[in-house]
Amino acid sequence: MGGSVKEVRSKQELDAAVAAGAPAALHFWASWCDASKHMDKVFSQLAIDFPLANFLRVEAEEQPEISEAYAVSAVPYFVFFKDGKVIDTLEGANPSSLANKVAKVAGPINPGAPAAPASLGMAAGPAVLETVQEFARGNGSSQVQQQGALEVRLQQLINSQPVMLFMKGSPEATKCGFSQIVVDILKKEGIKFGTFDILSDAEVRDGLKKFSNWPTFPQLYSRGELLGGCEIATAMHNSGELKEVLKDHGISIAASDEATNEKTGSGEAGITESTGLSSALTSRLESLINSGPVMLFMKGKPDEPKCGFSRKVVEILRQEKVEFESFDILSDDEVRQGLKVHSNWSSYPQLYIKGELIGGSDIVLEMQKSGQLEKVLLEKGIVQKENLEDRIRKLISSSPVMLFMKGNPDAPRCGFSSKVVNALKEEGIAFGSFDILTEEEVRQGVKTFSNWPTYPQLYYKGELIGGCDIVMDLKNGGELKATLSE
Repeated sequence: MGGSVKEVRSKQELDAAVAAGAPAALHFWASWCDASKHMDKVFSQLAIDFPLANFLRVEAEEQPEISEAYAVSAVPYFVFFKDGKVIDTLEGANPSSLANKVAKVAGPINPGAPAAPASLGMAAGPAVLETVQEFARGNGSSQVQQQGALEVRLQQLINSQPVMLFMKGSPEATKCGFSQIVVDILKKEGIKFGTFDILSDAEVRDGLKKFSNWPTFPQLYSRGELLGGCEIATAMHNSGELKEVLKDHGISIAASDEATNEKTGSGEAGITESTGLSSALTSRLESLINSGPVMLFMKGKPDEPKCGFSRKVVEILRQEKVEFESFDILSDDEVRQGLKVHSNWSSYPQLYIKGELIGGSDIVLEMQKSGQLEKVLLEKGIVQKENLEDRIRKLISSSPVMLFMKGNPDAPRCGFSSKVVNALKEEGIAFGSFDILTEEEVRQGVKTFSNWPTYPQLYYKGELIGGCDIVMDLKNGGELKATLSE
């Protein structure tokens, strides 16, 4: 490649480049992701330092076939090849790890050349070191100095405005639904505030979580004091407490024209009168957004996603056992382009809960990891979908002694069920029961769950005892009551 990065525009082009057998590094990126842009600078510099390796770049959302082939669900993402085979991957913005992995694939820059300083954790040339050092500028030589410098910087940022919001994106172009909500609240309250886009600086983003002991964003500060995130800001706004707290901190509040306009506008968070969309399209988009409590605008369908980012969000929703509706934005270009303007969100997928934009795959993944997604779903009244196995477990555990039978204890509908009911009653054993004739799904599911093909089935404390023959043997041997009371 001679020190350049080649843009790959098809799966066939990539396969041909890799099949040549030369060491190769592939960067999956997205134009909306600042971390991708930062890492691409390091990637481009590595291409110069390792001229014998192939450096390839793929815009992940524009090449769904390639992204899906390498299971890409977040950016930046790197894949490393040698002799035509994948030998390593890297997810996330970590310049030193990228340089190390490239060095392992491509070998030393010059035979016998010493490795880069171990304190930087990478084996790369001087130009790369300089680039990485720029990422870490302002830090001291030791870990203590680095931490101290970061804390000073964070404190300066927090105190830079009387009201300071650390958010994803900017007030004019928010990059998560929660940030949008807090921005709207502050505008409606007529509060002047400063902001910092935590997506633009990973050091600030990660450092502020530890500094504030608050794991998520946005974070709202007043006179240097953390008020909280979206949930707390919303609660304070609804109760009128937000204004009172700010007044106590000596912050003047005056209703602005912008706030007044918002209150008399569409009434929906993040929607303004200046989108430029027709009223018909706006109405259609809002109808689609609200067509289900949980709505996912994605590429493809849940069972056939057409990009790795959409696939990831589908997987997360299924892991959370959430029922959701979806819309394939590839099937309707008017919706695809219009929703970007309507939501002020430039990429897909887009997840909405009760009509409120949550964000894309990176935000949904971060929320799941922190437990915030489950919390938001519960707060919005979205209950987990109970699968059959979960339901069967609950039924089995609903009583210490549980009998799955045909009919009910007062009217058994088979002789074997009647025998077991009588045996339990004669021993004076209290028990719960379920009539498997009332629900075919449970009837078949319990057979599979227990690996026992017939009914009745008797359980004690969630464990299968057996069917009619075993129960009668236990009774005749004088062991039934003891077995069901251990």
